Amino acid sequence: MNIKLKNVDYYYNKGLPNEVKALDNINLEIKEHEFIGIIGHTGSGKSTLVQLLNGLLIPDNGDVIVDGINSKDKKKRKDIRFKVGLVFQYPENQLFEETVEKDISFGPKNKKMKDKQINEAVKKSMEIVGLDYNQYKDKSPFELSGGQQRKVAVAGIISMKPEVLVLDELTAGLDPKARNEIFSQIISMYNNDDKLTVILVSHSMEDVAKYVDRVIVMDDSKVYSDLSTYETFSKVDLEKIGLDIPQITKFLKRYKSLGHDIRDDIYTIEEATDEIYKYLEARE
Repeated sequence: MNIKLKNVDYYYNKGLPNEVKALDNINLEIKEHEFIGIIGHTGSGKSTLVQLLNGLLIPDNGDVIVDGINSKDKKKRKDIRFKVGLVFQYPENQLFEETVEKDISFGPKNKKMKDKQINEAVKKSMEIVGLDYNQYKDKSPFELSGGQQRKVAVAGIISMKPEVLVLDELTAGLDPKARNEIFSQIISMYNNDDKLTVILVSHSMEDVAKYVDRVIVMDDSKVYSDLSTYETFSKVDLEKIGLDIPQITKFLKRYKSLGHDIRDDIYTIEEATDEIYKYLEARE
């Protein structure tokens, strides 16, 4: 299953005095079982782009084709929304049912799953996000912690068994422990499903550097670059468009500038630790 965007433009308030072109001639292909990051400043087009991927928004020009279905086809648009699951920023704000089980089962019911399938999907999705079914199924989602509510919201999307999982600022506002728990569960799900594609929209360069394999950089409604994670952080001039680089990369560049013969094209803490150990051992 893949997604293709061909010459896509999107406008907010098209034809009105306050018209804004949110996306400008976007051409992308997203393939099966990729782990992609999307970065860019607020207003660069990131959230608009991901809403086009599951048919919530329809391009004004060009085409978005999901698994052979054009999002402009109204009769098949619902199929796209089941194929591409979108978890919005602060998804817990979308919780509405009286129990956790009812909230998570809402999507599968809309997908016309049978009762047994719905129950299995709810249990499985709760297991994936680290919520014990028997412990939490009858609780009100509004009685849970922020991190637990986020897990319920993610489980609600996972329960529909999407082929593409889009995470828009998934961990915004969470403490480090909750962030790590959710990411570890997402990574585990990705590693255990060789067809699942994950798209992570994030302002955190550390999260993008650590988890994704390919980075789409958005700037001024256009695709600024679309390269591997390594190439993005080592070769693309992100500072030119005002984007940051991972803190560990900043540290290594500063360390090297002080006269230390060490690589500074590293963007994860794990790699940096190995490089520093090697450097220090060579000096002994």
